[in-house]
Amino acid sequence: MNRIDARFAALREQQRTGLITFLTAGDPDPALTPVAMAALVEHGADLIELGMPFSDPMADGPVIQQANERALAKGVGLKHVLGALRQFRAGDTATPVVLMGYLNPIERYGTNQFIADAAAAGADGLLLVDCPIEESAGYRPLLDAHDLKQIHLIAPTTPAQRRLRIAAQASGFIYYVSFKGITGAGHLEQDSALKAIAEIKSETSVPLAVGFGIKDATSAKALGEHADAIVIGSALIERMAPCGDSAALTAAIGGFLGPIRQALSRATD
Repeated sequence: MNRIDARFAALREQQRTGLITFLTAGDPDPALTPVAMAALVEHGADLIELGMPFSDPMADGPVIQQANERALAKGVGLKHVLGALRQFRAGDTATPVVLMGYLNPIERYGTNQFIADAAAAGADGLLLVDCPIEESAGYRPLLDAHDLKQIHLIAPTTPAQRRLRIAAQASGFIYYVSFKGITGAGHLEQDSALKAIAEIKSETSVPLAVGFGIKDATSAKALGEHADAIVIGSALIERMAPCGDSAALTAAIGGFLGPIRQALSRATD
């Protein structure tokens, strides 16, 4: 069983809301990426989204854009991303990892080769922000052959019929973008998000993760009571960015994630 499916099955069995954490590979320092991933798990992450640095991350706000810029300035590319994942897998064979990014670097690498190399490195899924379901259909047989889940996004602006098409093709989990705009920006519109979560969950049995605008324990708990998982990205990266060594990084991650993990546990009590 794919690690994503196994993890969500375990969360259902334990009646827990999942915590998905995003970090950009190579930031704040390339050598610290496997350390950060291990610390995320230690402090409550159920699944990790590992960002693949790109020069034009159109869906991301300033915090993640700057993380991409810092990583690229240090020469981080897809080979480093996969290398960091391999290092992480040497100590953790259970935590699901989804590689998240954009098509352009993967096409330059060679799509078929990248999918094979990602699976060999220990990836469990792929989320490509700028790859619509029509285009991703061509990759599906190869992803299936390597037991990689294609994670799709649904936004508040996604038309109802298209949402149903995405839900029908979804695997692993669906990522619901909780407000219009870029990552790390805007104010979470809780009522509209909860309405959309209820609608999507009535249309599919695929687990639903909610991200964008979740910055703290309060917002995590509010949505965690209704979603299968919540996603934390920009707010976490802000805490990690100044850290120059593994001790500081681990402390920053623990200090930030601790209250959020506790809030999610209370949300499902």
